[in-house]
Amino acid sequence: MPLAEHLRELRNRLAKGMLAITIVAIAAAFYSEELMKFLASPVPRCPDGGLQSKGGECAVVAYTDLLSPFTTTVKVSVMAGVIIASPVWLYQLWAFIAPGLHKNERKYTYAFVAAAVPLFAGGAWLAYVIMPISMRVLLGITPDGSANILPMDKILDFTVRMVLVFGTAFELPLLLIMLNLTGMVTGKRMAGWWRGVVMGVFIFGAVATPTTDPFGMIALAGPIVVLYFIAVGFSLLNDKRRARRDPDAELDDDEASELDLTPEDIGDMEAVSAPKALPEQAGTGRADHRVNGFDDVT
Repeated sequence: MPLAEHLRELRNRLAKGMLAITIVAIAAAFYSEELMKFLASPVPRCPDGGLQSKGGECAVVAYTDLLSPFTTTVKVSVMAGVIIASPVWLYQLWAFIAPGLHKNERKYTYAFVAAAVPLFAGGAWLAYVIMPISMRVLLGITPDGSANILPMDKILDFTVRMVLVFGTAFELPLLLIMLNLTGMVTGKRMAGWWRGVVMGVFIFGAVATPTTDPFGMIALAGPIVVLYFIAVGFSLLNDKRRARRDPDAELDDDEASELDLTPEDIGDMEAVSAPKALPEQAGTGRADHRVNGFDDVT
């Protein structure tokens, strides 16, 4: 299609995706109170909503300004709309891109999405599981004689950040597998990186997690390290499979393949049929030496 048709199709598919998000967000607004309770459930609440001054044993969830209830409700509704309507807008995005892909590229894309969705969901679930422990550790730093009043919008930002960090980090091994399938990196090279990768993952876990406790860092880095070694094992097996199918696939650009110089037994030379000779010319005259109007030499 011409460029104008592509832009028109992109506009229509974006409009369909935005319409689906808007409809779901409006529906989620009626359940915003339940959603906010679910997002704030990891916070250790003070009994009877009272404040304690014995340190960080508990906290009170509050709205700190006049517009905070409205803006928080809008944030929660839009977030629910984006998540729940994701099959619709992801399909629209895929329907726009898929016609330009080859068959094998579409196959790899299906496999990538099929693995990426449960990995992200697993990371999000792990983030939600460890959030109560992380919050207790953070609240435990509160000195005696002080109380904790947590704004609801800050809790929402903290929850979304934890989910995104954990979910995205769980996609790292899948990215390495995709690089191996495309031939950009080998399993042997990935295995040689394990010391630096383990150190880098723990540093990333310490920096990326909003908490300052070691539990959050270990909870994020530990599963990623395990998934990394699974990706290395898969890549090594894939390299062996590729080597069996194509022995020269792992050669460098400047490295020549090994030549097979073993002589072959061609058997009795007399049994080898000689090539057929050209048909004899019909005559000896110059005109008779022409074939289809051309000289026989030509």
